[in-house]
Amino acid sequence: MRWQGQKESQNVEDRRGSGGGFRMPGGARTGGIGIGTLIIALLGALLFGVNPLTVIDMLGGGGQVAIEQPRQPSTPSGQGGQAGNDAERQFVSVVLASTEEVWSRLFAGSGSRYPAPRLVLYSGMTPTACGTGNSAAGPFYCPADQRVYIDLSFNRVLRDKLGAAGETAQAYVIAHEVGHHIQNITGLMDKVQAARQRMSESDYNQLSIRLELQADCYAGIWAHHSQQARNWLDASDIEEAMRAAAAVGDDNIQRRTQGMVVPESFTHGTSAQRVRWFRTGLQSGAVDQCDTFSARNV
Repeated sequence: MRWQGQKESQNVEDRRGSGGGFRMPGGARTGGIGIGTLIIALLGALLFGVNPLTVIDMLGGGGQVAIEQPRQPSTPSGQGGQAGNDAERQFVSVVLASTEEVWSRLFAGSGSRYPAPRLVLYSGMTPTACGTGNSAAGPFYCPADQRVYIDLSFNRVLRDKLGAAGETAQAYVIAHEVGHHIQNITGLMDKVQAARQRMSESDYNQLSIRLELQADCYAGIWAHHSQQARNWLDASDIEEAMRAAAAVGDDNIQRRTQGMVVPESFTHGTSAQRVRWFRTGLQSGAVDQCDTFSARNV
């Protein structure tokens, strides 16, 4: 992925190293949409013997959980104790800028203005409008403050635990979370949340899968249009993004972490589904091709 020297976004907020040591009531976050919640829950079950349902409940805001982290010295706002121009931050800023270009152009084509999200880099824990963000949740989007939150340590989980290494895999994660932002600002997320109150958990899981697969399709749209604009991806980069989509499939995660697959517990879709919908966005570049909610079979 040829990203060096490309335009960077001004919507990145770097909180890394800005402090910790506070208590977390009500779980890691409330209402955020994340790619990594199930991953970390199942990894916790595998590595630490923690009931994954307990972890999911904690990350979803249930119970009263207190987590203490070592207190770190405060640093000026926006720097977070890290070099403001370090390579990881530059990469995230470049990818975010490319999503802004793609979605601004697509929104303008329909006569609308694209309100870009902010992306927050943090380490360990950070306050959000959806509750306290915790790196255990993986990257997530908070609709209440229209921010994407990422602890870059998640990249090691992708690489070491899920077999999805590389910069394009990381870019896919960012584009997926920006996809949730699109769902939020277009009102879809509110409709899904309202529907949740009227259905069983199993029915809502199916709705959640369609929400996640649409965000994958939107990530494919980003790849399609950013490639046209920047010519920065080659065939191996596309394969890398496909591997990342497959890596975060519910079936792959469950097979890797617990040695068995439980389809009724899926909330994000299988590896095949996630690759299929990313490819749909990639090949078409068209938002109307990402209507996972009307599709008979996702």
